[in-house]
Order: sequence, then structure tokens, then C-alpha cells
Amino acid sequence: MNVTDHAEAFEAAREKVLTLSPRVREGIGTQKEKTLHAILKNTFDPDPSHQEIPIDGYIADIFDGHGIIEIQTANFGNLRDKLKAYLPEHKVLVVYPIPHLKYVTWIDPESGELKERNKSPRKGSFYRAEKELYRIRPFLTDPNLSIDLVLCDMEEYRVKDGWGSNGKRGSHRYDRVPVRIAGEKILNTREDYASLLPENLPDPFTSGDLRTALSKGNYGVDFSTWCLLLSEVGAIERIGKKRGRSFLYRQKV
Repeated sequence: MNVTDHAEAFEAAREKVLTLSPRVREGIGTQKEKTLHAILKNTFDPDPSHQEIPIDGYIADIFDGHGIIEIQTANFGNLRDKLKAYLPEHKVLVVYPIPHLKYVTWIDPESGELKERNKSPRKGSFYRAEKELYRIRPFLTDPNLSIDLVLCDMEEYRVKDGWGSNGKRGSHRYDRVPVRIAGEKILNTREDYASLLPENLPDPFTSGDLRTALSKGNYGVDFSTWCLLLSEVGAIERIGKKRGRSFLYRQKV
């Protein structure tokens, strides 16, 4: 599975999926499939004969005879049973798209008209994956498992069906359309995970030090969880506590 550069394949997949009507697009595969999932699936393997393949009692997004690729846009908890079945016999790549730059277009719930378009003030980073990786942390050290974190610039469409005067709070997301792949990070070895650490960390460091070093673009990220994940995959080690409160860590790689 060569996943080093998907720019050209991504553009071809966008053209393929977005030229379909919305009704056909939602029916791709064996279940309703959102645009983000469909474009990424066709980016990683556009051959229909490799898509939606039954393996070990489950349906793999992609299987080319050499390895399995799962496009997981949310809730890695749903992957646990699949990983238990797949990993003893197969190489598995889990692709997780993370919004990088995001524009939100609002849909009128009655007329279906597209209303205002706003740019989200938050810029995503690879560290946004911490909650999902935590859900499958027992599998992260399996040599057959690789994670591909894909930063995507996205157009998000939301229906103004929430509460409040503008109907935005509590609204539901209708669809997401990836515009560009802004970056990728493959995680398989402890060295891969260690490469996420910034160079300006003190030695030793706390989760608070990690937060300070990576403050931009990481609003809401739980760096305590990241330290737990990095220690479990062997990229860092916990060596004690600072003043009886914060755990101290040191890089192992």
C-alpha cells in the first residue's frame, strides 16, 4: 500500500464522485455513503472490484489482495471488532481525515437553499486524532496496523435546524466535501509517533509543556491523552511526577 502522495489520485476521485448526482452519491457501496468517505475511498483505490469486500465476517472498505484499508471518518470504537478479526492475518491501514481549513455553508431547512458561508476560526492538526486513537489504543502497537492521519481542507454543509435565533446551535451536519489534502502522517512504529513531538520540549516534560509547545491550532486537544498514547506505543516513558501533580515524561526514541 503506497500512501506517500495522493494529490493526483485525490483530484481524480473528487471529479469521479462529485459528478454523480447527490442521490447516486449517497448510495455508493452497500450502505449510504457520505461524500468525504466516498472521495477518500476512491483516492486510496479507485478500482470498484477492490471496494466493499467481505472478509472474516465484515465488509472491508478496500482490499486489493495485499492489505485492507478502512476509511474511518468518525468513532474508531466501531473499528474494534474489525481490527480483532483482521489484524492476525492482514495488514490494515486506517485512514482518518481531519478538518484542516474548514468552510461552513448553511442550508435553509425549509427551502433547501444554501445560505451564508463562513470560515471556521479553528485550524486542525494531527493532534486532533487523540480521542479516536484512544478508542483503539490496545491495537496501536500491532505491527500489522498503520494509521494515516489526513489533513483535509473541507467544505461542510449544515442544516439550520438547531435552536437559538439563528438555528445554528445544535444543528446537524448534512455533508462534508474535501477540497484538498493539506498533509499526511503515517503512524506505525514508535518512531512515527515520536515524530509528532516538537523539538522545543524540555527534558523531562509534562502534558502542559506539550500543550504550550503546540498551542496554535490545537484548541480543545487533550494532551494528557496524547502523553498516555505516546507512552503506550513506546515513544515516551513516564518517569515520575512534578510536585506531586503532573506526570513527567521523557522521549525514548
